Amino acid sequence: MPASGADHAAVLVMLLGEEEAAGLLGQLTQAELSILGERMCTIGDVSPDAITGAVTTFARSAAQGGITSHGRVDSVRRIMTSAVGQVKADNLMRRVAPEEPAKTSALDLAHWLEADVLIPLVEDEHPQAIAVLLVQLDPVKAAAVLAGLPDHLHAPVVHRVARLGPISPQALTILEESLTAKISRAHGAAPLKMGGVREAASIINNAARTVERRVMPAIGKIDKLLARELENEMFKFDHLFELDQQMMGQLLREVESELLIDALKGIEENEREYFFRAMSSRAADGLRDEIEARGRVKRTDVDAAQKQILITARRLAEDGTIVLGKGDDDYV
Repeated sequence: MPASGADHAAVLVMLLGEEEAAGLLGQLTQAELSILGERMCTIGDVSPDAITGAVTTFARSAAQGGITSHGRVDSVRRIMTSAVGQVKADNLMRRVAPEEPAKTSALDLAHWLEADVLIPLVEDEHPQAIAVLLVQLDPVKAAAVLAGLPDHLHAPVVHRVARLGPISPQALTILEESLTAKISRAHGAAPLKMGGVREAASIINNAARTVERRVMPAIGKIDKLLARELENEMFKFDHLFELDQQMMGQLLREVESELLIDALKGIEENEREYFFRAMSSRAADGLRDEIEARGRVKRTDVDAAQKQILITARRLAEDGTIVLGKGDDDYV
């Protein structure tokens, strides 16, 4: 009498160890367990030919069905964890199936692209989608992108930025997919313009002070023009707001009154308080009156005055009189 499928299954289960067999049987239904248990108990002695037949039948069935690769790594990870524990399994899986690095999303990449690269990517998008992108960029880059868009888009985009409210995940997904497709198409034709002086200056500003002291002289030897551009980006007038009152007072003692008036005309009233607090009440009140009396000042004059004060601040910083930017690694 030919062996049935239940007979073959019974033989295969009996070839397993008790623990492995128990794990397998735990996946069966009550009806399947009843049939298989009955065959295991009544099958009697199993000849070598019967074992070969059971294994061959199983191999033939498996070959026809195949084994999917979907979820394979997760499946192997679970088996390994069950066999040797979480820690050993994690270490083993890092060797046998290292995880792929996470892909940079198009929206993350947009933060690093220059405005002239972003503009052609979004200029044909709906104003709502452009608004979603702009609110995720820094204000300077967002302004540059807006300025480069066709004139008829300016008002609709700004209106939507102002009224945007919460952004739904669906809106971000749609924008992400559109940007990804466009970046993929454009990347083959022209390299993406990334980085730049502003990004390099930002990295140096956020690094330890010792990094700046090593990097800037080295850059100056390689490219003097770039070194000047980096310094202009690294040290903006608003960096002076980080000075404490004592250091601000030391700076102001080196700055002529006329220069300070022009420089402070270019910033908001609340920002001027950083300078006023380092003066006596009488001197601060007098400076306020002089600023008010000065009237309108050309932007070029304001920029020139602020630049001169920054030059003075840099000189004092090099002398060790004041500390600009990160100074936490200069003292112990």
